[in-house]
Amino acid sequence: MKCPRYPVLTALLAILVIFTSLAAQAQQAGKVARIGFLAQGPAPSGPTFEAFRQGLRELGYVEGQNIVIEYRWAEERLERLPDLAAELVSLKVDVIVAPGTPAPLAAKRVTRTIPIVMAAAGDPVGTGLVATLAQPGGNVTGLSNFSAELAGKRLQLQKEVLPGVSRVAVLWNSANPVAALLMRETETAARTLGLQVQSVEVRRPEDFENALPAAISGGAGALFVIDDPLVFSTRMRIADFAARNRLPATAFYNEFAKAGGLMAYGPNLAHQFRRAALYVDKILKGAKPADLPVEQPTQFELVINMKTAKALGLTIPQSVLLRADQLIE
Repeated sequence: MKCPRYPVLTALLAILVIFTSLAAQAQQAGKVARIGFLAQGPAPSGPTFEAFRQGLRELGYVEGQNIVIEYRWAEERLERLPDLAAELVSLKVDVIVAPGTPAPLAAKRVTRTIPIVMAAAGDPVGTGLVATLAQPGGNVTGLSNFSAELAGKRLQLQKEVLPGVSRVAVLWNSANPVAALLMRETETAARTLGLQVQSVEVRRPEDFENALPAAISGGAGALFVIDDPLVFSTRMRIADFAARNRLPATAFYNEFAKAGGLMAYGPNLAHQFRRAALYVDKILKGAKPADLPVEQPTQFELVINMKTAKALGLTIPQSVLLRADQLIE
């Protein structure tokens, strides 16, 4: 009687294939991904950065277990970004997450192969980060908060709340190319609204000491804040200065209104950071940045600090209150 050798061999091969597949899956499951996080500002402790980490946890990533995050903070020194980006490249991270615009630009200059995920970047096409929003075409993708017309809408809201104001101090970081673009858009909108613009420029943290008082000495009746990582990280100081000098201040992100500013209108920053985690997940699972369209905000929120309005003796028009998404009492 002959032994059924071939059926047995086939069964053994099938078992071997299954075993190899399971082993490969186990190895993949046990792999610890290395994420680089490159930021222009100081190490954050607020809700935006925590939103990114929460987004990772919701997708099953836990620091120290299946991911390691290499943090690099430029402490608002833009000249440090290239070296910090090079450090992350030398560590052979799997992906670099870079909020704002200067950080992803610095990362792209030192690597064209490691995927880069933007978070809240401004004008990624105009700054050369991606070819188009629909087809980034390189190693950069992620989320953009850019909407040039927002500057005009925020200025219009400020005009509705402060109809008697004729001169507005505009605080902006002249080292940020996107802030420069938004400054031009603000000046255009101001002319349409019949407002005079007083430019108040900063480039480094120490510049605020002289820049903020300049808004008062120049005779401005309101402060208009063009946010970027430097300005955002200084929001508490800006809001405190505005409150002490009874200067109504409007900004981009709700965090500014929560810090004590009068009003904010723009996309939800924490939501953008949480969505950045989704891009990281897709890339770690094999997706290519060139194939992942850049996401733009579709919803904008108006947040008004009613405590600040009361302290300034302002009555917010009912037409503006009805449009508010949040009133801070």
